[in-house]
Amino acid sequence: MSVDMLHFAPRAAAAGGSLIGAAAGLYALLNGRIAGISGMVGRLLDPDTVDRAAPLAFLLGLIAAPWLWRMLAPLPASSIAASPLTLVVAGLLVGFGTRYGSGCTSGHGVCGISRGSARSLVATLTFMSFGFLTVLFLRHV
Repeated sequence: MSVDMLHFAPRAAAAGGSLIGAAAGLYALLNGRIAGISGMVGRLLDPDTVDRAAPLAFLLGLIAAPWLWRMLAPLPASSIAASPLTLVVAGLLVGFGTRYGSGCTSGHGVCGISRGSARSLVATLTFMSFGFLTVLFLRHV
């Protein structure tokens, strides 16, 4: 995927980050849970989960957001320069990593670090480091 840095809009990025922070904060206040996407998907798939309404609504909001945005403005241009096999392998590795790391970048990076969790800081530094190394080796080595 590539991002058009010539048309990068810092205000839009700040607004998006603020909305993510507000949504994560409200989710924690109203539900007493972390707004980690992998945890929410896990709760939906867990047969022992009693209340699926909150994670389902949150995930549906994530899916609906681009469709709602399209009503107001065109979506930014993007392209994916990877084969379907690469995307499947990457998805499996991310899934394994979120399970092994007890959370994803949204749970650790957005919610955990903001709560001062040392474990989340280490997890996020690990995610980011391996992401940087992957790009380095796949694109430059």
